[in-house]
Amino acid sequence: MTTPSSLFTCLAEPLLPEVVESVDRLRRADDVIYVALMPDVHLAAEVCVGSVVATRKRIYPAAVGSDIGCGMAAVAVQCDATLLENERAAASLLANLYQQVPANKHRSRQPLPAALSERELSDRRLNKLAQRDGCIQLGTLGRGNHFLEFQADEQGGLWVMVHSGSRSMGQAITAHHLQQCDGASQGLKSLSAETSSGLAYLSDVEWARTYAAENRLAMLRAVDCILQSSFSTALDWETLIHTDHDHVQLESHFGQDVWVHRKGAQPAALGQPGIIPGSMGAPSYHVVGRGCAESLMSCSHGAGRRLSRFAARRTISSRELERQVRGLWYDHRRTEQLRDEAPSSYKDIEDIMRAQKNLVRIVRKLQPVLSYKGV
Repeated sequence: MTTPSSLFTCLAEPLLPEVVESVDRLRRADDVIYVALMPDVHLAAEVCVGSVVATRKRIYPAAVGSDIGCGMAAVAVQCDATLLENERAAASLLANLYQQVPANKHRSRQPLPAALSERELSDRRLNKLAQRDGCIQLGTLGRGNHFLEFQADEQGGLWVMVHSGSRSMGQAITAHHLQQCDGASQGLKSLSAETSSGLAYLSDVEWARTYAAENRLAMLRAVDCILQSSFSTALDWETLIHTDHDHVQLESHFGQDVWVHRKGAQPAALGQPGIIPGSMGAPSYHVVGRGCAESLMSCSHGAGRRLSRFAARRTISSRELERQVRGLWYDHRRTEQLRDEAPSSYKDIEDIMRAQKNLVRIVRKLQPVLSYKGV
């Protein structure tokens, strides 16, 4: 029997049996030497969200996930939260967001930024896809738990936070490289970081991370244009916080270089800024890392789901969602479709923050004011 790797847990509540089973399988996979679980850990395909995995030579795409580079960005608005005190202003902003920040794709193709167009992906088909889907999806939100939210800090200042990733490009890159895998252990496919196929995956991961970052910045630039044209204010770009939570990269831990895979977990090195959102009806936090070695210098990427989307849709009514997010501006026409994003389908963010007090220091607490989700 394979000896399981070392495990660190930072939990807000006991692990569900199916999570324990998934983590045990991961710990026994070839070359996995360390696993850290964040307090928002929950079951997902193959590898749980909220997992941090260290290996010496093997790369596991499933421990990154298909939304490579998914992350958050936050920036202050040059005005206070009274901007959105009335329904007319909120409705105008939401209408503009639907027009300028679509959930799926733009109507016309825009050229990719130089940071992307000047770098080749490892496969001809991926490069072709980048010129098609990559161009029309840059600056789009996506669906599920991806969001663009206006939030108020404790001094009344207004902030924008966006959560999105690499859209269909990340999925295509992952699917392509899973077919190139040269190994499998505990049902998890892997690549060697020392082979051409492994190096190709790592290169494409960096391309997807750049795409995801450019995607978030494009949406924030669209928000900036809306604020300037319709509200006579603008974003304060000097306050930008930007981080991602689905990646693999070479880092030094415990005196050795290891490949750190993060799936729904963000880096939290000493002094490193981070963003931890709650649900659409709960507070979010700006944090800095404490550099906790045992967590592989990582922290949660959010509150983490308590209910699956299926379970949430089965048990949470539209009326219950409206009750849970009372006081929040959002598109009430989408209430039925947003039931699986209800606050009660997520863990309590306050419990999550208490559980990881040794991983991060809170810099700022923010309350949701207006939430835009792609459905």
